[in-house]
Parts: sequence; C-alpha cells; structure tokens
Amino acid sequence: MTQRVLTRLGRVNPTAAFLGVGVLVFVALVLPGVVGAVVLLALAAGAGWLLAQTWRVHPPRARVMRLVILGLVVLLAVAKLT
Repeated sequence: MTQRVLTRLGRVNPTAAFLGVGVLVFVALVLPGVVGAVVLLALAAGAGWLLAQTWRVHPPRARVMRLVILGLVVLLAVAKLT
C-alpha cells in the first residue's frame, strides 16, 4: 500500500501540492484553538510519514531543512493548543 500511495503522490503537480498544503496551513491557523491544532498536527504527521519514506533519497542538507520545517509546524500546533 505504501508504494501505491507514493506512486500516486509522485504524479501530483508540485505547484498544486504546494498550494494545497499552503491553503490547509492557512485554514489551520485561522481555525480556533484545538480544531486548528489538530489540522496542523495531521499535516505534520503526513509530512513526517512522507519524510520517513523518502529519507534515503534526500541529501543531508535537505533532510535538516525538512526536519526544521516539520518541527516548526509541530510548535505552531502546540502553541495553538495553549
């Protein structure tokens, strides 16, 4: 199943994926409290899963940047909870 999901994600237009995630982050930041935090945590979980599946193909510098961005999304979600 994982390979099937990765194959489908590989066919997605990168611009559409970027804009779609951007819209979801914006909506999550606008939504109040716990609801927005749950959306952000779901996005972080999906991005974390994708990063784990593609870890070997990224150069070390890209890995670090992706981990930093993932950490920032989780921090935003935790801040939204408080």
